[in-house]
Amino acid sequence: MLSRRHALSVLSAIALATGSLVTAAPAAELQKASLRLKWLPQAQFAGFYVAAAKGYYKAEGIDLTINPGGPNLLTENLVATGADTFGLSGGTDSVFAARDKGLPIVCIGVSHQITPFIFVTRKDGPVKTIQDFKGKTVTTWFTGANHVLNGMLAKEGIKPDELKIQPQQVSVTPFVDGSVDVVTATYYNEFYTIQSRMPKDSLKTFVAEDYGITFPRDTLIVAEATAKEKPELVKAFLRASLKGWKDAFADPKGAVDTVMAAAPTLDRAQQEFMLTEVKRLMTAGTAAKNGMFWIDADAVKTAHDFFLKYGVISKPLDLAAAYDASFIQSVPLADRLP
Repeated sequence: MLSRRHALSVLSAIALATGSLVTAAPAAELQKASLRLKWLPQAQFAGFYVAAAKGYYKAEGIDLTINPGGPNLLTENLVATGADTFGLSGGTDSVFAARDKGLPIVCIGVSHQITPFIFVTRKDGPVKTIQDFKGKTVTTWFTGANHVLNGMLAKEGIKPDELKIQPQQVSVTPFVDGSVDVVTATYYNEFYTIQSRMPKDSLKTFVAEDYGITFPRDTLIVAEATAKEKPELVKAFLRASLKGWKDAFADPKGAVDTVMAAAPTLDRAQQEFMLTEVKRLMTAGTAAKNGMFWIDADAVKTAHDFFLKYGVISKPLDLAAAYDASFIQSVPLADRLP
């Protein structure tokens, strides 16, 4: 992931790069739409950039603009208000939180089928089991990863106030330097950075699924009005996006080239690592047989019940209204499988 201090330079490059990725088609034949990402361009979003570069959206009748996310942009708000047509939001937690607040958004697909967050410590340190988190300094992001941490702690009967939980910054230096006992990482980003600075065999990881918890992340969303009034647009967007992701996984080096056209300052080795990990996250769980962007109803319900129990949402929500699997199910299985 790009550091926040690089955000402005990357944003200035995107407007030039994105416009040059596709061949123009008659505007009258295309329906304008936009996709708001959850962060700046990187291989986490490669399939969308590949689909745009290869003209898949235009072939489906969509003139798509890919808008980057950033530290002060809330994808759910932008989609709910109509500023963007489609959005890649945080995850099940952010969808539920938005619905809980009355934002009229609907999830039409889930990218990361398993939890992308892990908690990293040193093998030779004092933390051997999750019980050893007690009294230790643990850093995490309060944008979703904190819910994963709290869920794992709850499974082991540990209260959050038994730890020293602190907000995590962009840099992993505090962990590398030893001032933090446990650090949060995503498989595809921070874990790469940590391994580039410390031997991999010196690290110990704690994984949510080992504690019976799965929080799917990177949720595709639209406004309720779009889902109801423009269902064919939604289906067309998914068909084109899936083609882009299939191509990205078939030709990862080419996909990274496409991403780096939008963000030339990215580190290629890290982006190739990221795409490999993203493929694993996108094809795990029920997606292995049902295909990419599958909505796992059981995982959604489990996450909902957890968020309700621990006060992340204030009331039970209509899961069928929040997650509409009919759009992704309209795409043939062969076109969903990588």
